[in-house]
Amino acid sequence: EVLPDRKRVTTRSYLPITPSDTDSGSNFTCVARNPAMPIGKWATVTLNVHHSPVVTLSIEPRSVLEGERVTFTCQATANPPIIGYRWAKGGVILEGARERVFVTTADHSFFTEPVSCQVFNAVGSTNVSILVDVHFGPILVVEPRPVTVDVDSDVTMNCKWSGNPPLTLTWTKKGSNMVLSNNNQLYLKSVSQVDAGQYVCKAIVPRIGVGETEVTLTVNGPPIISSDPVQYAVKGKRGEIKCFIASTPPPDKIVWAWKENVWEKEKGTLLERYTVEQSKPPTEGGAVLSTLTINNVMESDFHSPYNCTAWNAFGPGTMIITLEE
Repeated sequence: EVLPDRKRVTTRSYLPITPSDTDSGSNFTCVARNPAMPIGKWATVTLNVHHSPVVTLSIEPRSVLEGERVTFTCQATANPPIIGYRWAKGGVILEGARERVFVTTADHSFFTEPVSCQVFNAVGSTNVSILVDVHFGPILVVEPRPVTVDVDSDVTMNCKWSGNPPLTLTWTKKGSNMVLSNNNQLYLKSVSQVDAGQYVCKAIVPRIGVGETEVTLTVNGPPIISSDPVQYAVKGKRGEIKCFIASTPPPDKIVWAWKENVWEKEKGTLLERYTVEQSKPPTEGGAVLSTLTINNVMESDFHSPYNCTAWNAFGPGTMIITLEE
C-alpha cells in the first residue's frame, strides 16, 4: 500500500495457524527487510492459547483385592487455570470428592462401574474414566429357579456368577461328582423320575473363593415305592410293614392287599388285628409312608405276600412285600 508521500509503502503479511494447547507460550516473529535496511526489523508476539483441561487419570495399585484401598490421581493441564474437580462412579456423583486425588476402598462394583474425574476451567470441562481391576470371589448374578416338569420332558436351568479373575463353573447333581455342564445353562433331555432332586451350580475363582447354590428339579410321574421287599416281625409281637411312596404329584389312592384283606382309605373294613396309618416323613418332601400294623403276629401272617399300590394322575406304582420271622 503506497503512502500519501508516494515514496513509502506499507506491507502486511499474514500467517494463518490453527493453534493447539501445546502452542501456548510459543513466540512468533515477523521480520521485514528492504535494500535500505538489509538487516531488517522484526516484531515478536507470544501466543496464549485458551483450552479446556487435558486430563490423565491414573490408579494405584493397578490390581487390588476386594476390600483393599485404592488411590485415583487426576493429573490435568489447562489454560486458564483449573477451577475444580468432580468425581463420579458408575455415573453417580461422589459427594465430597473435590480434590485432585481420590482415595477409597474398592469392592466388586468397581470392576464394572468406572470411576470418572471431571476437571473444569473457564473454557469448559474434560471427563475421563477408568475401571479398577478388582479381584473378588463368586457373586451370584442369576439364581436358578426350581423347575417342575412331567416325565419325558426336556429341562433347562440357568445359573450365572461373576468373579475376577475369570471363574470356572460346574453343574452337578447333589451327592454326585459327575460334572453335567460347565456353562451357565444346564440342559437335561427327556428326564425321568430318577433325575428329580437337587442340582448344584458351583463357581470357583482361582485363589480367591468358591460359591455354590442349589436348585430343585421335580419330575411328575407315577408313584415310586422304595420299601424293603423283605421285612421282619416276631410271632406274638406287634409287627409293622412299611410302604414308602415317593410321588409327585401326591398319591390319590393307596391300597393294601393280602390274603382276603383289602384296605383303602375310608373303604372296607379290616380285622381288629390290622391297622393302617399314613404319615409324611419330615425330610422327604411330598413322600408318604403307609404303615400296616399287625397286632399279635400269627404264623399265617408269614405265608402271604403284601401288595402295596399307590395311584396318582400319571398311573400306579406297586410293590410286593414279604414278611419273614
